[in-house]
Amino acid sequence: MGMTQHAEPAVTSPPASGPKQTDGRTAERPLVVRLLARPEVGVFLGAVAVYVFFLISAPPVRDASSMANILYQSSTLGIVTIPVALLMIGGEFDLSAGVGVITSALTASMISYQLTMNVWVGVIAALVVSLAIGFFNGWMVVKTGLPSFLVTLGTFLILQGVNLAVTKLVTGNVATDDISNMDGFDQARKVFASSFDIGGVQVKITVFWWLLFAAIATWVLLRTKYGNWTFAVGGNKDSARAVGVPVAFTKISLFMLVGFGAWFVGMHQLFSFNTVQSGEGVGIELIYISGAVIGGCLLTGGYGSAIGPVFGAFMFGMVQQGIVYAGWNPDWFKAFLGVMLLGAVLINLWVQRTMTRR
Repeated sequence: MGMTQHAEPAVTSPPASGPKQTDGRTAERPLVVRLLARPEVGVFLGAVAVYVFFLISAPPVRDASSMANILYQSSTLGIVTIPVALLMIGGEFDLSAGVGVITSALTASMISYQLTMNVWVGVIAALVVSLAIGFFNGWMVVKTGLPSFLVTLGTFLILQGVNLAVTKLVTGNVATDDISNMDGFDQARKVFASSFDIGGVQVKITVFWWLLFAAIATWVLLRTKYGNWTFAVGGNKDSARAVGVPVAFTKISLFMLVGFGAWFVGMHQLFSFNTVQSGEGVGIELIYISGAVIGGCLLTGGYGSAIGPVFGAFMFGMVQQGIVYAGWNPDWFKAFLGVMLLGAVLINLWVQRTMTRR
């Protein structure tokens, strides 16, 4: 253009008056819209609202010991919700996480007790089993192209049956034997199920592990190449593969992270109660997924954070314990769960449409 322009007489004229003209692409969105577009802001406001609600309606919530119990309940959910959220950002689901928790606890308990070995042997064996389950889920999804919903639903049913059948076969009962007197139990309990006295209040170690895992996951998502890969495969795996993202590795490793989270919570349950009921864990996977959705992860993948699911898990812990402290029928928890989930889905839908609107 510059080579073909002709010189013209200089003309001085004042700039046109009136408001600056902008098109839809350059118009700045309102601050509120930009804030709510952050995946963790909406759930943070929701968590504050739920906390204030129970602070008013359930006076025991105001006690520090009650808050410690709420944080503990939230942490046992949140430790698995974080990797489930990362998996959802990567565009997949895992319906086997709940029974996977019990599978890991059963494995550690039976290997330690039945083989009369140090409990750390059982702990390591359980970690291997949990990671193998995650690897199997990811490998099946990547190699077959089947929806992760179907693959992990199959794994869920397999693990549910194996948990019951093997436990009955090995122990002759539906629960494992007490391992509290075995070598290594006290050391393992300090790692997975101990408590700390803070200002006269007992706070479970899972709360600290939960916050540490959230911090690590946030750093990975925002500051590492692996975080970029996670968002890329969730947004469009074909485009991600075209630019060199290792799609198979990323998806399989995300499933294995869920296995790690399930293992950790399984170890906590084992060393908290010394024994494990083989039929537990059914239904908890929906709470993990719901916590991730409420935390701002889109069902379509490619969007979310690790901080949002922390607040999502806190909301569940707050509601679950708050209903008890308020003296209400605990059956209302599922009703609250449904309301929060539907609200979160509607907010996420609005955010998605706002982000794509020109």
